[in-house]
Amino acid sequence: MNPPEIPTVGVAPAGEPLELLFERSRAMALPLPQELLAIYQGVLGLSERCVFANFVASLDGIVALPGDTESGQIISGKNSADRFVMGMLRSCADAVLLGAGTFRKSGGHLWHPDRIYPSAATLFAEARRGLGLRPQPLLVLLSASGDLDLDEPAIQGAWLFTTQRGEAKLRGRLPHGTRLTALDTERVEPKHVLDALRAEGHARILTEGGPSLFAELVQQQLVDELFLTSSPKLFGRFPNDNRKSLTDGLDLGGARWELGSVRRHGSHLFLRYTFSR
Repeated sequence: MNPPEIPTVGVAPAGEPLELLFERSRAMALPLPQELLAIYQGVLGLSERCVFANFVASLDGIVALPGDTESGQIISGKNSADRFVMGMLRSCADAVLLGAGTFRKSGGHLWHPDRIYPSAATLFAEARRGLGLRPQPLLVLLSASGDLDLDEPAIQGAWLFTTQRGEAKLRGRLPHGTRLTALDTERVEPKHVLDALRAEGHARILTEGGPSLFAELVQQQLVDELFLTSSPKLFGRFPNDNRKSLTDGLDLGGARWELGSVRRHGSHLFLRYTFSR
């Protein structure tokens, strides 16, 4: 069934709208501002309770590059539509879930919709109000070791999950408003984190990385949707290059996904998949 036609309203902050090539949405459409939907070119449906992931990958499947530089901007080439979609997805999330490795490589960043795409800040704020969400999504950070730079601005107000040894390193050093939960396990299990979040009403949870955390979520069948931007770049692989693909460190046994939509912006493709359980 074809999605309903979305009228173009006002001036699109992202410039040229995305081109809708295919869509088969099964979730109820979210009540988002018409200006956002005009840029996205179609409805955005998400289940009331879900975990959804967002990544950008090169043509040869690279999502993380070695070194301290944030990989996504390099891989996407700072594509405006990729940044817009990232902001739009954040605007629909109760919380944004990150692994410590991704956090360390994103110095100075705040995981807010308007941070990644400032020109749509007003629309993102309107979207969150319409969904009954607080002004910004909660940042949820997983670190077994507790080895984190506590001077990073994103730590303020975040919810950190760690182990007993990580707690020993962090306790008494956190900024005011930052929450710490120590799990009685040797590692931070994503299921325990999601259970804690949902117990406090955080229903739609977005994860932006990294590949190790995403692999765990897939292996444990905890993720429902994947939004994947395919960037028209090649980076190559060689032994011990520390470049990572979409998943890393686990055998996922051919986990199957179903294509939900395809959009295009120039030579970038915006793919959406639903996990087939």
